[in-house]
Amino acid sequence: MKPFSLADQNIALLSKVLDLRAEKEKVIASNIANSETPGYAPSRFSFEDELQNVIQNGGFSLKTTHTGHIPTSSHTIDAVKGRVVKEKDTTGIGDLNGVSLDKEMLELSTNELLYETAAQLLSKKLSLKKYLIQGGQ
Repeated sequence: MKPFSLADQNIALLSKVLDLRAEKEKVIASNIANSETPGYAPSRFSFEDELQNVIQNGGFSLKTTHTGHIPTSSHTIDAVKGRVVKEKDTTGIGDLNGVSLDKEMLELSTNELLYETAAQLLSKKLSLKKYLIQGGQ
């Protein structure tokens, strides 16, 4: 059995997911705010594939504490940044604004649910650690 670790992989993963979901919300909010701006091309923030790839390839490596240390892996959870991609207008309306409020609101709702889920999982994980630290009382 693995020794008990205060900073385990699940906490690192959930913390990173919260950061990335917050960044995604900013991009969605920008799209909503510019829904009436002529010529505005909506942006999409994606990180899921990059995160999945890092997890599958052993992205949980040791952290280096000094710049002279040899990195154990170039693909770690900390390295996942996500990327913003601009979409082109496909509506054909003529104002060249490709923002669909319905699509953005659906994206926002989905992102909020996934953010809340990650926050609750992190909270439960930390509560369990607190319980164990206090000796199970």
